[in-house]
Amino acid sequence: MSTLPHFTCRTTTASRSVVSAMLMFGVLLGCGSTESERPESQDGHVRMTRLLKLIQDRTPDEHPYLGDAQLRQAQDILATLPEDAVAGRFHTQWILAYHLARAGRLEDAISNFESAQHQLEQLRSQLSSHEREQFLLHMAAACLRLGEMENCIHCQTGESCVLPLQGGGIHVQQEGTQKSIEVLQNLLEENPDHLTARWLLNIATMALGNYPADVPETFRVSPDRFRSDVEFPRFTDIARQLGVNPFNLCGGTIVDDFDDDGYLDILSSTWDTAGESILFRNNGDGTFQKRIKEAGLSGICGGLNLVHADYDNDGAVDVLVLRGGWLNEAGKHPNSLLKNDGTGRFRDVTFEVGLGNAFFPTQTAAWADFNNDGHLDLYVGNEDGPAQLYVNDGHAHFRNIALAAGVQNNRFAKGVMWGDYNNDGFPDLYVSNYQDQNRLYRNNKDSTFSDVAPELGVDGPINSFPVWFWDYNNDGNLDLYVSSWWPDVKYVAADFFDLPHEAEPAALYRGDGQGRFEEVAAEHNLSAVSQPMGANFGDLDNDGWLDIYLGTGYPEYEALMPNLVYRNAGGTKFEDVTMAGGFGHLQKGHGVAFADLNNNGQQDLYIQMGGAYPGDKFGNLLLKNPGFRNHWIGIRLVGRTSNRSAIGSRIRVDIVDDGRPRSIYKWVNSGGSFGANPLQQQIGLGSAATIDRIEVFWPTTGKVQIIEDVAADQFLEITEGVDGYRRRSLKSFRFSVPEIASRAQVDDF
Repeated sequence: MSTLPHFTCRTTTASRSVVSAMLMFGVLLGCGSTESERPESQDGHVRMTRLLKLIQDRTPDEHPYLGDAQLRQAQDILATLPEDAVAGRFHTQWILAYHLARAGRLEDAISNFESAQHQLEQLRSQLSSHEREQFLLHMAAACLRLGEMENCIHCQTGESCVLPLQGGGIHVQQEGTQKSIEVLQNLLEENPDHLTARWLLNIATMALGNYPADVPETFRVSPDRFRSDVEFPRFTDIARQLGVNPFNLCGGTIVDDFDDDGYLDILSSTWDTAGESILFRNNGDGTFQKRIKEAGLSGICGGLNLVHADYDNDGAVDVLVLRGGWLNEAGKHPNSLLKNDGTGRFRDVTFEVGLGNAFFPTQTAAWADFNNDGHLDLYVGNEDGPAQLYVNDGHAHFRNIALAAGVQNNRFAKGVMWGDYNNDGFPDLYVSNYQDQNRLYRNNKDSTFSDVAPELGVDGPINSFPVWFWDYNNDGNLDLYVSSWWPDVKYVAADFFDLPHEAEPAALYRGDGQGRFEEVAAEHNLSAVSQPMGANFGDLDNDGWLDIYLGTGYPEYEALMPNLVYRNAGGTKFEDVTMAGGFGHLQKGHGVAFADLNNNGQQDLYIQMGGAYPGDKFGNLLLKNPGFRNHWIGIRLVGRTSNRSAIGSRIRVDIVDDGRPRSIYKWVNSGGSFGANPLQQQIGLGSAATIDRIEVFWPTTGKVQIIEDVAADQFLEITEGVDGYRRRSLKSFRFSVPEIASRAQVDDF
């Protein structure tokens, strides 16, 4: 990632953490409050909103990404430097310009970059080539971000920022983008081999509608790289028309039915400490209603990720909000457990249920009934501190047993996921750690775990992020996808230029069901550089094979790279359909959900977009599925002895597809570790209009429930221990937007 000259802020990390800890401790215990305030402070929801408001108030001074302390310090230093202090003024103005850009004050940033650029030649002998290149890269990125701000962000069309840029994605206001091209050309004169500059030159030129002609052949990405090798219908972004595109920063996404009316709602969070979570209620007629106050979410601010489950078995889907990720000592923020009253209204019960005793920065957690007692437990993977394994006592209260269970990890966890990889009936735990070996904690069935990742060869990649268990090849055994996150756009550029690089590929570990794995990413076409942050899986074409969406990026502005979609081709390989399907969005992708939002049997995609800095906001995407001719079945499992959400249960569907019998397997969970699919499972059936047999395995009892001869293209509810099923009569509808013709492939350049 890019670097720049550094100076120390007035408030040190150590002093900030001490002050924050004292403040939080005082709030939680009611210290410093008056006698009349204390009764109200005992309400857990109120206590949480007060604490989150304190964090918000301290953000300008303490937050490494959202704060402006370094910007203010640079302004103060620059005001005191004499005019003849050329080197000092150059470096300080560079720092000021960089932080102005981060804050979204792009015109001021570019003005300061231009002032500093006048001194660049004068200081050439005093600056290393790396410093000169970094300065020009930061300046070019700021100019290009201005072009995005003027054209893609405030003037969104369905084609804005979607690679390859064309049609409505071409910049009309061209000044910022043209300036970035000039700066990139200067950088390439300094270093013709600068891969990031070469890549951004292609993107900026494409944004002006002048690619490939205006890109020198030496620096040009072949137009063939912006086409898919296979045909795939184009998905269209309709979030803006439906009003479900909050303009904010990175965050989490859940799609599920929060009010139990049969229609899937959307819950979106942002890590902006002043940004409230938003519930978009599905009205069942093609429209959505934005709810914050009505959903009890007023003051529930911040949240880099969301995970959901019915933790208290009352039939309503609850939500855990995760906070503090990437912030190190400054990120000791509380998580929030939001209890749903069944109508889509939430109340923060974090302190009441025992989850508010210790704060560590995190963005990843997962629910499972690891001890098979019928109550969902919770694992929270922390970044600067031990992980937490909260066991549910069956009375909606949790106790942390991570130390005794042997799962504290004490590494920088970025993704966690439960799955029974060895088919012994007890869920095991995978922890994806950044810049460290990953762990696979085998469940010893006695509330302890053993890390078997090294012996099974599944402890890489060393720089990993999102992770999930799934059965990608429908052999009835869980496999494991572990992403690779080497955050530098030069690695993406190297792939597009067909050049070697040192970035580690993702891992696809094929499981044999007996407790062993084989790494098969390369032979399945999943070894290209992807750098995902948000990611998930689902079945876009209803062929019964699970596809992948990867939301890509890293915090810096130069991190313009396409989000990616891989179609599963019969479990033997994955086909990159990014360009054909219109998935190659250049903005930063975070929480991802595959979900049938209009009950028509086709899975749409909802993605939380936006970056980490205040100036890197973007609207969320809702990519409408154009429709495929395959059949499907929706299955909602209701646990009785097992947990009500049926998390960890396995569904097997036997069909005859194109004259050949086959089985499709699905485990009940919310999908990947960054973004949450509905807990109701939707399974593609290919050409099969009927299902021969549905088999449900309930891990708490070890019993198998069987249903035979079921018609496709309907929603079912199967209750544990109850014969047969209940057909859910759910109305399908069209989204309330004009129909837009899909394109089978992208236009030629």
